[in-house]
Amino acid sequence: MREPKFWSNPAQHPGLMTRILTPLGAIYASQTARRAAKTGYKSSVPVICVGNINAGGTGKTPTVIALAQRLIERGKSVHVVSRGYGGSLHGPVRVNERSHNADQVGDEPLLIAAFTPTWVAKDRADGVRLAEKDGADVILLDDGMQNGSVQKDATFVVVDAHRGFGNGRVIPAGPLREPIERGLMRADAVVSIGDAAAQDRFSGLWADTVTVPRVRANLAPLQTGFDWADQPVLAFAGIGHPEKFFATLRGLGAHLRRAEALNDHQPLSMQLMTRLEIEALALGAQMVTTEKDAVRLPRAFRQKVVTLPVRLMSEDWSVIDAKLAQLGLD
Repeated sequence: MREPKFWSNPAQHPGLMTRILTPLGAIYASQTARRAAKTGYKSSVPVICVGNINAGGTGKTPTVIALAQRLIERGKSVHVVSRGYGGSLHGPVRVNERSHNADQVGDEPLLIAAFTPTWVAKDRADGVRLAEKDGADVILLDDGMQNGSVQKDATFVVVDAHRGFGNGRVIPAGPLREPIERGLMRADAVVSIGDAAAQDRFSGLWADTVTVPRVRANLAPLQTGFDWADQPVLAFAGIGHPEKFFATLRGLGAHLRRAEALNDHQPLSMQLMTRLEIEALALGAQMVTTEKDAVRLPRAFRQKVVTLPVRLMSEDWSVIDAKLAQLGLD
C-alpha cells in the first residue's frame, strides 16, 4: 500500500485526518511500548539492531550490509537475524542463496545472505541462539527495534533524510511505529540517508528532535561497467520508495521511458514480468530493477533484467565506530 499523503504534512500543521486518527495512534503506540519493554533473551555475543521508527522502507538493508562489511573487515564473524518478512518459512533457518527463494525467506534476507551468514526466524530469539551456536562474534538484527524478544547492545535508527519522520504522528495518524522521543531513548545513533539537500532538510526539521548522535550517509550506485548515459530503460521497483531508485537512474544519465512503481515486496509474477517485457520491447528499452527486486525475479527473466546495485556510503563513521569499540568490536 502507498502512504497516505497526510502522513507527510508538516508536524506543525496537522490535517483533519491526522487529528481524527491521533487517538488510534495513541493506542498503537501503547501496544508498541509493551512489546518493546519485554525483557528478552540475552545473547553471549553483542547484538546490534538496525531498525527504524518509521514504518516502511528507510534504508535498513543497505545499512545492515554496510555494517556487516565494516565488521567483517575487522575479522569478525558477523551473522544477521531477520524475521524474513514476506517469506513462508517460520524458521529458524540459515538462508542458502542457492537453494532458497524469496517466497520462502523474503527478499531482504536473500540479498543479505550473499554478504554474510543470515538467519530467518519468526522468533528472533531462536535465530540469535542458532547464530551463537554457529560461531557468530556479533549478531545484527535486521529490524526488530520495537520487539523485545532479544536484548540489544546497540541500536541504530535508520531514517530517510528527505522524508524524515513525516508528520511526527504514530500509525494510523502518521508513518511512525512509536513516538520519536520514546524510540530515540533506546537508540545509540540515527543514520539519516540522503543527498546533501535531503540532509539539510532533515537538519532544518528534526535537529532539535534528534537527541542522539547522527551519521549522515547516502546510497551510491556501484560501478558495474554498464553505460547508463542516454540508455533507454524501463525501470521497475517494489521497494519502500521506488521514486528514489528512479531518481538514481536519471542521475546516472539513463533515459526513463517508463517507471513502474510496484508495492513493497510485490511478487514478480510471470504475468507481470511478461507484460513489462512486452512494454520494454515496444519502447526499445532495457528492463532494470533494484538488487532487492532482482532476487524475486522468475528464473526466465534473470538474464533479461539489468540490476543497479547501491551501497551505503558515509564520510564519517566515527559515531558508529565509537559504539563498536565500546562493544569490543574494534
